[in-house]
Amino acid sequence: MRPHSSSSDHPDPARRSEFIDSLSSFSRHHRAQRWEGTFGQFLEEILPANPRAMVRSSHEYIWDMLRWHGRSAEGDDAARSRELFRRDLFGIDEPLTRLVEYFKAAAAGSDVGRRLLLLLGPPSGGKSTVAILLKRGLEEYSRTDEGALYAIKGSPLRENPLNLVPTSLRAQFRETYGVDIEGELSPWARDYVEREFDGDFLRVPVERVFLSEASRAGIGTYAPHDPTTADIADLVGSVDLAKVAQIGDEGDPRAWSWSGAVYAASRGLLEMIEILKVKREFLYLLLTMTQEKNVKVSRFPLIHLDETILAHTNLAEFHKFLQEKENEALLDRMVIIKVPYALSYRDEARIYQKLVSGAPAFRNVHLDPHVLNLASVFSILTRLAKPEREGLDLAKKLRLYAGEAVEGVPESEANRLRMEAPDEGLTGVSPRFVINAISNAITRSNAHSLTSMELLLALKDAIEHDARIDSKQKKAWIDHLVTARKEFYNRWVKEDVHRAMFASFEEEAQQLLEKYLDEVEASLDHRQVTDPITGETRPADERFLRSVEEKIKVSDSGKLSFRQEVVRKAMVAFKAGEKFKLSSHARMREAIEQYLFEERRDVLRLVTSTARPDEDARQKISVVQQRLINEYGYDEHSAKEALSYVTTLLAQE
Repeated sequence: MRPHSSSSDHPDPARRSEFIDSLSSFSRHHRAQRWEGTFGQFLEEILPANPRAMVRSSHEYIWDMLRWHGRSAEGDDAARSRELFRRDLFGIDEPLTRLVEYFKAAAAGSDVGRRLLLLLGPPSGGKSTVAILLKRGLEEYSRTDEGALYAIKGSPLRENPLNLVPTSLRAQFRETYGVDIEGELSPWARDYVEREFDGDFLRVPVERVFLSEASRAGIGTYAPHDPTTADIADLVGSVDLAKVAQIGDEGDPRAWSWSGAVYAASRGLLEMIEILKVKREFLYLLLTMTQEKNVKVSRFPLIHLDETILAHTNLAEFHKFLQEKENEALLDRMVIIKVPYALSYRDEARIYQKLVSGAPAFRNVHLDPHVLNLASVFSILTRLAKPEREGLDLAKKLRLYAGEAVEGVPESEANRLRMEAPDEGLTGVSPRFVINAISNAITRSNAHSLTSMELLLALKDAIEHDARIDSKQKKAWIDHLVTARKEFYNRWVKEDVHRAMFASFEEEAQQLLEKYLDEVEASLDHRQVTDPITGETRPADERFLRSVEEKIKVSDSGKLSFRQEVVRKAMVAFKAGEKFKLSSHARMREAIEQYLFEERRDVLRLVTSTARPDEDARQKISVVQQRLINEYGYDEHSAKEALSYVTTLLAQE
């Protein structure tokens, strides 16, 4: 795998032109229509087109945004609502489903919308990415026709212009437009309307606004610094002494600094980073704001604020928080969603693929086809709880979680195992640990290639030299490296070399599968098999059947049910007008491949292990290496290592 490749540091003119065209197209499609006018014009021109959109709460707005991003996706409502996260987050579908369900319920007006949303999980598990994607999604959505937002011009809270409608007229407004107004004017807006327009709110200027984190418009972020010196003014603002000197009245809204994070996030989203590190008074303010949709500061009445608070924290801070009894009331007002590490090595590999694709350290570095999967297997092993079921070890559990078939274990067992260990994925190796180890291995090496064995050595070195890990955990993690190599890499690399050794592998394997089916059907039906060459009849070849089945450890007592399952799947394919192939049955594919590999073991050993190969042997080795490079994702360095490693394995068997 080569994440980045370029023949030159300077892109050719055609590519430059193509990129400029892409920028132009993006600009055209994202150039939102601006609007500005008076409140009276807003009521005439904007409101009638879609009254419901004009009174959306922040939760409704985010829910609409999630559905907008998934409008072209396939699947059910929950799957489409996760589309925003699909390209960046892998292996955490369940937490993401709970997340979108939270917004769906809050948008529907349920009491869940009055709870602070807290993402809880280990470092580098995706919590911050969830927040980033929501913020980016809101920015993009606000520039669409569907996501248009309007506010009183100049308001530091980007207040909904409909808040200008007096309370006494809101019942009539509901009868006219069929929607309710829930917000109230801020002290700033009340003063502004009276001072600038003599209370004539129809003349108040209104404009379309666009959410932007960089502009602190509808998207706010708060990261706590030293908790002992943190000032709540960072959230709700304070008196601006310079303005007091000009205005002469500390109680004038114009003398207040409206730069607090909660004002920046008004109408949108406030991200609270490491929220449990803040002072308790911060938490009470945030939870009250979530519950009551208002905040109280000195000199002013209650200030209405409609925004969604998304907080996240790590497990260590959460456990400390739990130990303090006075925090029970606070916890009761939170919706907590656990965001664990991925538990499928296939999903974990996609995370690494994403990370290495964007890292300069990996530019022009070739990774052999198993590097990322092997790293992922190791990572998942560190996160799993040892299964209690007899005959089921961590390697088998890992395969079940990846959707692979395991002899004697039904597919449904994976769900039961997850229920037995609900905290799986909250500890173990983080993706950052693995990527750091790979980066260090590449930095230390002058080669532009990283093999699976070099990866294992890099991970072993990272474990041994990490001062945060105690000796017991170091030993356990190094044992996981051994398991990853023996139970997974050995099988993968032998299959690659075998396929490269025999160009007609797929054809031979398919023929062998068809022979197995013929023999199984004869065995189940208790009938004779006709030899296609001699025309003679004979009983089903039980010896052949067992030699194939034993490759995947099908027991003698379990052979009947296994054979019936294979025939059943073959019949399903036949009725659907399809050919039963190796890809139709994962376990049969493994059995057939292992059978062929055993058949050719001696040939493979002879060609690859000759100390001084003659010209014929050298030619065969060269052909195998080239096929590994051309067809299986290796480069010259990793292909040589793969052949050498498989030779060593064969010598040990």
